[in-house]
Amino acid sequence: MSRGAKHSPRKSKLLLGIFSGLVLGLLSAIGVAWYLKKTPGLETGKPTAPAQTEAEKSKPREHAKLDAAMAKPEARPRFDFYKILPGTEERAAEPNKPGQPQLRENVFLQAGAFQNAADADNLKAHLALLGLEASIQTTALPDKGVWHRVRLGPFAKAEDIEHTRTTLKQAGIEPVLLKVREPVTPPQ
Repeated sequence: MSRGAKHSPRKSKLLLGIFSGLVLGLLSAIGVAWYLKKTPGLETGKPTAPAQTEAEKSKPREHAKLDAAMAKPEARPRFDFYKILPGTEERAAEPNKPGQPQLRENVFLQAGAFQNAADADNLKAHLALLGLEASIQTTALPDKGVWHRVRLGPFAKAEDIEHTRTTLKQAGIEPVLLKVREPVTPPQ
């Protein structure tokens, strides 16, 4: 009988070790996922509030307003474009003049921009596997070359935007919200 026809105990131990390692790794991953899901504050990505110490409980009431003001995040935007670019607010509020074409504002989510067309196609295919329909817009930018933008939309409802944004974030893609003004073609 040939030597290669038999299963040696050494090979079976190796296979058993590999299989055991895979099972333990899978069980560990399931355990970590379960722990992260059950830990409060981790599912939203926000840290939980620390427990109040005895010294904080006995603080005088005169500091309550200051503490409340410090705990609230500021409601103002990160950038104030209307102060940076004066006059744009007035231009945006002006109605279209009779000689100007009507403009419609479309809202898109941009999932990525690539100089390589194959990378844009790969992202579009990945989005299709997630159940999202994307389009690729190719544009030439001065001094930067040709770029391929992967966009989803246009969206009509804010709920659709948030649902799509959540789906993208769960897939590890950080989308950018874009508002694009396009001329409205009159019905014929």
